[in-house]
Parts: sequence; C-alpha cells; structure tokens
Amino acid sequence: MSADLPILSIVIWLPIIGGLLVLGSGDKAPNVSRWLALFVAVATFVLSILLWTGFDSSTASMQFVEKAAWIPAYHINYHLGVDGISMPLILLTTFVTILVVIAGWEVIQYKPSSYMASFLIMEGVMVGVFSALDSMLFYVFWEAMLLPMFLIIGVWGGPNRVYATIKFFLYTFFGSVFMLVALIYLYFKSGSMGILDYHTLKLGMTEQILIFAAFFVAFAVKVPMFPVHTWLPDAHVEAPTGGSVILAAIMLKIGGYGFLRFSMPITPDASHQLDLFVITLSLIAVVYIGYVALVQSDMKKLIAYSSISHMGFVTLGFFIVFMIASNENAESGAILGMEGGMVQMISHGFISAAMFLCVGVLYDRMHSREISDYGGVVNVMPWFAAFMVFFAMANAGLPGTSGFVGEFMVILASFRANFWFAFLAAITLIIGAAYTLWMVKRVVFGDVTKESVAGLTDINAREAVVLGSLAIMVLVLGLWPAPLIEVMDASIKNLVEHLAVTKL
Repeated sequence: MSADLPILSIVIWLPIIGGLLVLGSGDKAPNVSRWLALFVAVATFVLSILLWTGFDSSTASMQFVEKAAWIPAYHINYHLGVDGISMPLILLTTFVTILVVIAGWEVIQYKPSSYMASFLIMEGVMVGVFSALDSMLFYVFWEAMLLPMFLIIGVWGGPNRVYATIKFFLYTFFGSVFMLVALIYLYFKSGSMGILDYHTLKLGMTEQILIFAAFFVAFAVKVPMFPVHTWLPDAHVEAPTGGSVILAAIMLKIGGYGFLRFSMPITPDASHQLDLFVITLSLIAVVYIGYVALVQSDMKKLIAYSSISHMGFVTLGFFIVFMIASNENAESGAILGMEGGMVQMISHGFISAAMFLCVGVLYDRMHSREISDYGGVVNVMPWFAAFMVFFAMANAGLPGTSGFVGEFMVILASFRANFWFAFLAAITLIIGAAYTLWMVKRVVFGDVTKESVAGLTDINAREAVVLGSLAIMVLVLGLWPAPLIEVMDASIKNLVEHLAVTKL
C-alpha cells in the first residue's frame, strides 16, 4: 500500500525540523520554546494516528511505503514502510514524547530549548528506525539516536552523568559496529540494501550463525539482555526524568524490534539453533535481575532493573517460537508467544514511563531517590499515591492492567514448549510483586516520620494530565488488548510462517 500523503516522512521529519526550530528559539523566552515543542509533539502524534486509521490489518505487506533513490551507486534508497509490528511502536513513540515535553515544562530551567529540541529530534530519529526498510537508512537512524540521548544524560543528568553517558555510548556503539559488518556482508551477498530482500536471501548455516551473532550483540545490548545490561541502571540513575522515560519506554524496544526485523527472518536456521541460548539468557534476566531489583535502595535503580526483568519476557516470547514448532498446534502457540512479546513491549512502554515519571514527581520536590528518605507520602499526596500504587500494581502484573496481558500470553506459550520455562517465567510475577510492593510500602504508606515528607504538596494539573494519560492507556490495554493484537496479527503470522521455512 502506498500513501498519497508521505505520512511516514512527515512523522519523521516534522519533529526533527521542529526540534531545530525550538533550538533556534533560544532560552531568552523559554515559554516560546516550550509551547512550540508541545505543538510539534502533538501535531506529530495526531499525524501518526493516520497510520492507525489508514492501516489494513488483513495484510502482512508493508504499508505507507515511500521509496526514492538516495545513493544509487551503492543501491542505497530512502525506503520507508510499516507493518503490524512497527506501527504500534511508532504510535507509542509519538504519544510518550508529548508526555515528556509536558513533564519537563517547569522542571527544566537550564537550557529548556535545547532540552525540548533534543527530545523532538530523538522522536523523529526513533520513528525513522521503526519505519526504515533500507538497511543503511536504518543504520543511520540507529546511530543518530545516540547523540540526543548522549546530550540529554550528559547535560541534564545527575552528578555521575559523564561516567554514565560514556558507558551508555560505548556499550551501544560497540554493538552497532558488529551490526554494520553484518549489513555490509549481506549487501555484497545480495547486491541490495533492502531489509526485505535479506529476508529471502539464501544463507549457509555458518554464515547465518555469524550474522546472527553480529546482530545479537547489537540488539542484546539495546534490550538490554543479561549480561550486557550493566549500562542501563547507571544511565537511568543519572538521566533526567524525561531521559529515563524515553530510554525505558522506547529505546529498549528498538532492541526487541531488531530481533523481529533482522535476526529472526534473516537467519531463521541460526535463530532455531541458538534458541535455547537466548531463552536461557531471557530467563536469567526474568528471575535473577528480579532478585537484584529487590535489594535496591534507589527507586530509579529498582525500576531500571525491573525493566531488564520485564524485557526478558519479550525475548523469551520471541524465541520460544522455535521450541513450540515441534509440538501440536505449533503455529497458534508460536503466534501467541510472539504477540505476547509485542504486547509486553507496548505495555512496558506505558508502565515504565509512568513509574519513572512518578519517581520524577517525588524527586522534583525532595531531590532524593532514596527509598529510606520517604514514608507516609499518601498522607500528604493522596492523588499522587493513588497513581503510584496503580502503576506499581500494573508493574507487578495485576490482571486488568496491561502488565498482565503480555506476561500471561508469554507464560501460556512457554507452557507449550517446556513446563520449566513457564514455571521460571511465572516466578517473576511473585518477585515483581515483591520488589514493587516493597518499594510502595516504604515510600507511600506508613506514618509521616520526616519533616521533609510532611511539607510535600500533591500533584498539580500538569502532572495529573501526564500520569492520568498513562493510567488510561494501561487500563485500556489491560481490559481490551484486542485492537492491538488484531493490528499485529497478520504480520506476526507471516513472520512465524517465514521462520518455519529453512534457508539452507
């Protein structure tokens, strides 16, 4: 399907150009840059809704396709398109960016125009990652993401921001180099830069394993999977609230998206060969990192480790596909696992954003993230406490919230592959409840014993809009996930069928 209006290009370039205009507006009239940033973010979201309303969910083919020659000598094209896998992630990106702009409205006093501009440019680049169908265009957008986040943590971050920024940059850049080598090899092998051309390219087993390994390094760092996860807690702790929100809600999802768009369809036989390896790392993340979260004293660090644990469900859901293939009703189980992983990615985007924004609300008032500095917040901030408890329940996987749906689907799919996979995955529902409710108990409930807490004021209208918007999304996706599942169904079925065919 080709769109009359180049919607994807507009959704990519509107925030990038808008970000440059916000940057040019300067800091002499900060409200001008804030309102301009909000206008651009809202306009981008409204336009991205056209992707949903104009999307044909009955087909797995790419839609809203745009293609133009970029560097013809090397067969590099400006080639864009979306399917049921990438389109929900684009909507998540444009929605969360609005909340980040509103959340930083009064809080960011130092260079507010540069702060807003960084997030807008990053929004456009991330949409580019999700919609690029040319491997070199994908790589350019992938690398371009690092720069705004590097500045966001490095300029507006905490006391150890330089260490966290360099660690974040080195880890993610290190992974990208391997991906570039794999893409160049695929180009020389196929004579094309088209990602979809690579899906049908015949490759030997040794080639597949080496290409899979190269992609795995890049995407595992981004997710991040155990044991290459250590950059994430440091980045989260030092990042400003908006930086943590974008990092957890969207940037981690790009790693999961990479597995679905590159690793699995390009190297299906290697993915099958190495499925137990990825499943093992996923289960270690789900269980072990959950226990690591349990001993954290810093709220941001606890939620950061919780993110790694929840993202373990995503990779488990994706790679369990190959284990189910030998069982009865293989296709339905495989589809359930993959769709569960996708629902978990979207759900985690909302819940992790909300949890980091809740910590941000407290940090703006107390300038502390230490759990021990709080207690009895419900007595002075009842509205905030209601939101925080709700999001904590969603984070723990309470039925009726979006946190339950994806995890439940992945656990069901795991049962079809191996009882022990499902058992270990289900343990996280207990661990998740333990570390989340333990934090809430110590921060929100009890008597106010500290004067600093007694002086806190409840959330204002701006904060209520941000948290309320996310609460609605968590509830809607939890009670009615059908529209999201229907949109991705054809694309996931097509991918599962593709994985069942060997390339050898």
